[in-house]
Amino acid sequence: MKTVTVNASKTYDIVIGEGLLSESGARIRALHPCKTVVVVTDDNVAKFHLTKVVQSLEAAGYNVLTHVIPHGETSKCREQYFALLDFMAERRVTRSDLLVALGGGVVGDLTGFAAATYLRGIDFVQMSTTVLAAVDSSVGGKTGIDIPAGKNLVGAFYQPILVLCDTKALETLPESVYDDGCAEIIKYGCIADKELFEWLKAPIRPQIERVIERCVSIKRDIVDQDERDTGIRVILNFGHTIGHAIEKASNFTITHGQAVAIGMVLIENAMFRLGLAPKETFEATRDLVAAYRLPVKTSFTSDELYDTMTTDKKRSGDRLRFIVVKEIGACEYLDVAVGEAQEGGITLRNVLEEALQ
Repeated sequence: MKTVTVNASKTYDIVIGEGLLSESGARIRALHPCKTVVVVTDDNVAKFHLTKVVQSLEAAGYNVLTHVIPHGETSKCREQYFALLDFMAERRVTRSDLLVALGGGVVGDLTGFAAATYLRGIDFVQMSTTVLAAVDSSVGGKTGIDIPAGKNLVGAFYQPILVLCDTKALETLPESVYDDGCAEIIKYGCIADKELFEWLKAPIRPQIERVIERCVSIKRDIVDQDERDTGIRVILNFGHTIGHAIEKASNFTITHGQAVAIGMVLIENAMFRLGLAPKETFEATRDLVAAYRLPVKTSFTSDELYDTMTTDKKRSGDRLRFIVVKEIGACEYLDVAVGEAQEGGITLRNVLEEALQ
């Protein structure tokens, strides 16, 4: 069992280990004296984990309500968001009650945003059941939903009071979903931790607890410095600028992890081809991504990706920021012009054209 403590606008623990879902009631009771707990999950996760969580919460004395959404990124939408708000309002859930997000990134983002906005804010707990949520999306307080114009364009910074990552729950994941989450782990190695990058060259399952702890410790250190994403936290977007555009262009048939994997490889290919990073860094990134059975290229054209990228939330005026890795374990910012560059600078079109070569 490992614990990482976040010291942001709320101080809370991320607990990592086996059997935590069955212990969730007692752990939450030690933190929160509410009467009602609303557990939000999806129809896939519900089959494996909902009963044990409900039983644990009821054993701790809570009145438990459950709200199940369809699985998949398309549920991270305004319709499901308002359906959850209506569900709570109709059942007279109060500000002193509690929300629990039981699932992966979609459930966590949707539930967190509902917690941030229902009655102007109620407490919530993250219970991660995917690798992606365990190492990334459950930590740091980013919540939100997608709208037709783009991914994560509506949301709030809102921290949970507790994060539970039951590594036993990860064993129920299909191989493809497990691998999907590994894209975010590779990201952390690329941007901040060469030792972690080297760990990933060995099978990940036997070392998953220490890998999760290392990833959330890196994110914790970043969030403690920059909770609201105005400075250093932007480095966590490595691979995401192109990745989010690929997700949207595919109508989310390409998963988040797959899209981020492609995004990391493409931006490093562009940096190599533009003479801004060595070929060795591009090849190391590409080869590790491929080793996890993740895609390294896309069939979308630069025109198909360009329009979506110009609405990215990381755009500032006529500039868009990319995170680039010149040496494994360290990263830098690269700001490019969305339109025409002055004095021969790099443009978004330049980056996309080189990335897709």
